[in-house]
Amino acid sequence: MAFKSSLLISTFFLLFFFSITTTTVRLCSAQIPGNNLDRPQSNSDCTGRWIHIRRLPPSFNLDLLSDCSGYPLFDDFYPYLANNGLGQKTHNLSHSWYRTDPLMLELIFHRRMLEYPCLASNPQSADAVYLPYYAGIDALRYLYGPDYNSSSEQGLNLLDFLTRDDPDSWYRHMGQDHFLVLARPAMDFSQPLGNDPPLWGTSLLELPQFFNVTALTVEARAWPWQEHAVPYPTSFHPPNLSLLEMWLQRARRSRRTTLMMFAGGGGVGNNPNIRRSIRNECENNTKANNVTSNKNLGRFGSGGAGYTKLCDIVDCSHGICEHDPIRFMRPMLQASFCLQPPGDTPTRRSTFDSIVAGCIPVFFEDSSAKAQYRWHLPEDQYGEFSVFIPKEDVVFKETRVLDVLRSIPKARVRRMREKVLEMIPRVMYRRHMSSMGLRAKKDAFDLAIDGVLNKIKSKVPVQRRVFPQ
Repeated sequence: MAFKSSLLISTFFLLFFFSITTTTVRLCSAQIPGNNLDRPQSNSDCTGRWIHIRRLPPSFNLDLLSDCSGYPLFDDFYPYLANNGLGQKTHNLSHSWYRTDPLMLELIFHRRMLEYPCLASNPQSADAVYLPYYAGIDALRYLYGPDYNSSSEQGLNLLDFLTRDDPDSWYRHMGQDHFLVLARPAMDFSQPLGNDPPLWGTSLLELPQFFNVTALTVEARAWPWQEHAVPYPTSFHPPNLSLLEMWLQRARRSRRTTLMMFAGGGGVGNNPNIRRSIRNECENNTKANNVTSNKNLGRFGSGGAGYTKLCDIVDCSHGICEHDPIRFMRPMLQASFCLQPPGDTPTRRSTFDSIVAGCIPVFFEDSSAKAQYRWHLPEDQYGEFSVFIPKEDVVFKETRVLDVLRSIPKARVRRMREKVLEMIPRVMYRRHMSSMGLRAKKDAFDLAIDGVLNKIKSKVPVQRRVFPQ
């Protein structure tokens, strides 16, 4: 009963917070000076960085949160609305760890936008226009609900509103200065128009009218220029610099007693694939370690300590780990390398969980990260914080992952781990209303804003800006 009451209270404050940013009919994105929680920004501080939050009716965002369990094949996401989309705390005394659902990225991003320091009330004087449309949540009714046969229609109502309500803002640059956030892979919004019968996904990104809009998505396709991938939200959302530094120290001092670990599902079928190869290799070495001596493992240790386990698997089948970070975070803290094989899609939230744990990610194809998150994980630095092993070599050429990782010198492993720890602020979404000290470190949201502003700047003709009123 207490848990339910907490959720009701959290949801009430969530709705109340958004409602105070409106003047009429609860337009959830209206600009209120009080939403600027930073120090007042001078014109020079915000030059080229002014963003206008487009006013959308609540049917495009807040109203979508009211039908949390209305999708028969999808879990109820009501528990994850708490704390403005961060979800419930993992335990009562936690200040940084939450049961965050990746689908809440749109809500998390919207909440952070409301305290962005360079908000412009006039779209004509803004450098970019943010559309607070919860597309991933809206897509549920097409993917799992009764509107499956109408999936090609997602986005048409939004387009109609944008062109009717304030056509000047939309047609000024034909949407090139607009951006939105998608909390699902871009492929889920890429069904070709006119498919009959409909295939998986909606056609939001296939609408020609939206080709100019920049889409920030957790996984982009390889070819469309309007998309760019941003990190999946992890469960780590520190509110101040002290708690971030405490976690960094814990991750740095953690004894890495396992050489490599994999947290995930799959790999149990008969068809050859990278996950099956990893499971087979791990299970075979676990059996071997039960009957042989580990006396030579010490030379592969980190920080002078030997590995007591070569491989660990945390079974996360059926989504049992998704909202329970304790299941995988402790093993990640104990491992030197965290394997990130592709599954149904190339990317994984686990990539960012492992970075937060200070566990060196091991990739098996470029599209898992290197071709995705260039704003947050610089492409020219991958060799400094990660390992790449082509999946074809593992599946078909009998390359052993353990052999590759054991051959890496201890000194290089230590340097790679320090680089991973250095990158934690870049891939986490700090808590809203965080301290000024923590705001000095750019997090995943800040880097996404920098990236989208630069992307829009490259598309939109240079024009004289006036100070936003």
